[in-house]
Amino acid sequence: MTAAQLPPSWSVTVRAPAKVNLHLGVGRPRPDGLHPLATIYQAVGLYDDVTVTDADDWSVELTEPVAGVPLDEDNIAVRAGRALTAHHGLDLAARIVIDKGIPVAGGMAGGSADAAATLLGLDRLWDLQTSDDDLLQIAGTLGSDVPFALVGGTALGTGHGQLVTPVPDATSGWWLVVLSDEGLSTPAVYRHFDVIEPDAPIDPPVPEPMLEALADGDVVAVGDLLANDLWPAARDLRPDLVEVEAYLRATTPEGVLLSGSGPTLLALHENVSDARVAAELLNQRGVRCTLAPGPVAGAHVVTYA
Repeated sequence: MTAAQLPPSWSVTVRAPAKVNLHLGVGRPRPDGLHPLATIYQAVGLYDDVTVTDADDWSVELTEPVAGVPLDEDNIAVRAGRALTAHHGLDLAARIVIDKGIPVAGGMAGGSADAAATLLGLDRLWDLQTSDDDLLQIAGTLGSDVPFALVGGTALGTGHGQLVTPVPDATSGWWLVVLSDEGLSTPAVYRHFDVIEPDAPIDPPVPEPMLEALADGDVVAVGDLLANDLWPAARDLRPDLVEVEAYLRATTPEGVLLSGSGPTLLALHENVSDARVAAELLNQRGVRCTLAPGPVAGAHVVTYA
């Protein structure tokens, strides 16, 4: 099948969420260079919208200019599209348009969300009927966080994060998300982690107390248990985060968290009213922030046109 054999051009728009790692346990690197992880993902209400349309050649563009997002074959959305067509043995291409709402290089998996949205959108655009298992397998080849962006909600991630198992989550919280003007390189954070944590475990343990708190719907306990092994490395590379962390803790949230490899910092609140008060306090200090509920659904179609 080629693009010329398809029906007249139409488009599919898919919305995919940002993620936070409620717990991120990191082990020492394996021989392949990847780090074993034991993480609990939660999808939160910041989104990228990805619209895919039939085309003769692959292309990617943004609805608004965003620094740090490649607009060529290096973009993970294009790689996702190529991986899907290769899986089906098809000679197809698409125009990919991304409306960014997730911070770039912020540790919230915006690129992974774009890849997941592209996989789902192209599957629907071309009626490929790819099985969920195959979509997850393809997603796992693209990056550790891509499978979770498809699944959403709250899930346990193992392997190097790509093995995703949904977990019970009865919580309903609000995240105050601090926006950073400068990104932080994930490889750089992991390299520094290896330097300062040479005795990291081979297999980081699954955080059973966090799983129990989620199942019980106990937001306060979840806040107490928030943990990220990459936090010391991120603090070393970005000392400015220490002051922002202090500002967040002064608003008395349930807990404070570095998302993934950073630099995005978050504070967890039980309700939106408390989160809004905290946001106002931070705005008075000149700290840019936004609010996001969690957990939310994974990648899903919002428009057929």
